[in-house]
Amino acid sequence: MKKVIVTTQAPAAIGPYSQAIQMGDMLFISGQLGLDPTTGNLVESGVKAQAAQAFRNIRAILSEAGYTMQNLVKTTVFLTDMADFAAVNEVYASFFDGAFPARSAVAVRSLPKNGLVEIECIAMKISEQP
Repeated sequence: MKKVIVTTQAPAAIGPYSQAIQMGDMLFISGQLGLDPTTGNLVESGVKAQAAQAFRNIRAILSEAGYTMQNLVKTTVFLTDMADFAAVNEVYASFFDGAFPARSAVAVRSLPKNGLVEIECIAMKISEQP
């Protein structure tokens, strides 16, 4: 059954989409920019600050659905400048405890609200094997 996930702890969708959709044990999180959930504006201070805020938004959505960062199995990182790859990697690594999800990183021409980085994710609840 398809379930729409919404939390006020992450920015509201800025278009006709949901923050996340849960289907069974899988959670599909829409791309998150470095938007402050209170103001809806990009956080200041560049790509590192935006990446950290994007992950805080992701963590809030995961929490609303009953998931954690450890449930992430796939991420896609969109960068407006591939020169920011190392800086985003540094922030990215700080949000995990070693069990990194699979990932793609893609350079794009631009992002909504002139963001520098956007991150989308897929999470899955994994049942223990007997």
